[in-house]
Amino acid sequence: MKNCKLLSQLGIAIAIPAAIGAIALRPVSGVTLRDGKVYFVQPPRLERAATTNNGVRMWGATYYFTISMPENADEPLQRVTINQRLGFEFPRFYLEESRAFEGTSRSRGRELGLKAVTRDKKARTISVTFSPPVPPGTTLTIRLRPVQNPRNSGIYMFGVTAFPPGPQVHGQFLGYARFHFYDRMHHYW
Repeated sequence: MKNCKLLSQLGIAIAIPAAIGAIALRPVSGVTLRDGKVYFVQPPRLERAATTNNGVRMWGATYYFTISMPENADEPLQRVTINQRLGFEFPRFYLEESRAFEGTSRSRGRELGLKAVTRDKKARTISVTFSPPVPPGTTLTIRLRPVQNPRNSGIYMFGVTAFPPGPQVHGQFLGYARFHFYDRMHHYW
């Protein structure tokens, strides 16, 4: 009787670590709320935003948005929206010249597939959809080419939001990209 109790206690003691190990090895997949919306466990980060030319009315500029996907995001990155929140005018873009690649604007890696790049003029938003989605642990840069920089000098703020894949997802705001455009013709020193 005493040995049976000891064995059953021993069996429980062995079964508990095995069960814990099985739980720890299961793949985790984002955070899904009761309403079905999927969130990143750890959201991506907007690391940097830059333009190659900050003069007003200038042609040939390129805007770069660098985003890092943490290893523990647990969901890939499906879509990024870039929404102008401050500034006089929303620039027109050569959407077909948009690109995305691993790395930064100074250290480019392999090109990432884009399913679509769209512009909503009324909402002042560019949407970039990846195909396939970008996996966690990746640093990526989105390259946009405006037809021309804004005509008015000042600070232009673009809110950057990231979305995981799925039919019901929650976009997570990453922060603001800030560009300051100068009118060099009327700049007094």
